Amino acid sequence: MDRFTVMRSFVAVARCESYAVAARNLAISRALISRHVLDLERQVGIRLLNRTTRSVTLTEPGARYLAFCTRILAEIAGRDALMSGVSENDEGDLSVVSPKWIGSLDLGIAVSSFAVDHPRIHVRLELGGLSERTYSFIDEGYDIAFHTKNLKDSSITVRRIAPLHFALCAAPSYLSRCGTPATPVDIARHDCLVHVNDPIWHFDRRSLKHHIEPQRVAFSSNTYLILQKAAIRGMGLAVLPLRSVYQEIKSGRLQVILAGFPLPVRPLYAAYAPGRQIVQKANIFVDFIADWFRRHPTLTGTERESPIRTSFPDPDSPATRSRTRR
Repeated sequence: MDRFTVMRSFVAVARCESYAVAARNLAISRALISRHVLDLERQVGIRLLNRTTRSVTLTEPGARYLAFCTRILAEIAGRDALMSGVSENDEGDLSVVSPKWIGSLDLGIAVSSFAVDHPRIHVRLELGGLSERTYSFIDEGYDIAFHTKNLKDSSITVRRIAPLHFALCAAPSYLSRCGTPATPVDIARHDCLVHVNDPIWHFDRRSLKHHIEPQRVAFSSNTYLILQKAAIRGMGLAVLPLRSVYQEIKSGRLQVILAGFPLPVRPLYAAYAPGRQIVQKANIFVDFIADWFRRHPTLTGTERESPIRTSFPDPDSPATRSRTRR
């Protein structure tokens, strides 16, 4: 059996901690990948993996050999690219993954713009399927992953792309029927549309923090786009990303509620592993996406003429308080 083939299979199993997942990622059978690992162990004369019915873990020698295999395979890939004349700066494939709610914002437009400007870099953008494990996107064959949380792993390169602003929104039809909350405490009396991964809403006003768990959950979903549609139909209040609902706010289909109580801003990150042959293309891509967001700040509601700033009054103003008492 080819030594480098079995080394690739061993690295995949070690990173995925699963024969089945590694086989799926490499598009080969589980039986074949198991045979590869056994052949490699016979070749080196040591047990590399501990196997049980529930887990696959590295032995101590296996951990050292994994580092060796990773380095050797990376050097081979780099030499192959050099010999074939492929420029990693501006050619080749780039596989990108993003959570659905982020990719469904104008991130998709930014990635499409990159593809137009860099036709020799072939981008594949997939939405969803991200694991909580830091290395999962690499194990699953992706070069870059977008996140809204900082990955605290020194071996992962993390670049901050842009701030993501959120707002509490509702349709005019709902507000006319149920009234407008004046403070976060008032939310307890309203129907709420809740993201299943964000069950608690956080508000901050002049160092006074409010942590609100909606009591009347009328509808929940794991995607902001569905919550946005439900909010437009007048089903209740929803915390939504401004980049997604900007046009609905501008057109009046949605209104920002409790504008005087800001919600936390989430940073958008791009993560990728250093030392891989993809790193130069990744840098070009991430630089472009970060610059695209800098050049398109309008959707965050920060520009001077934003309807988010001018169309909806502070809920603490006398006029707003007067309307909410009706």
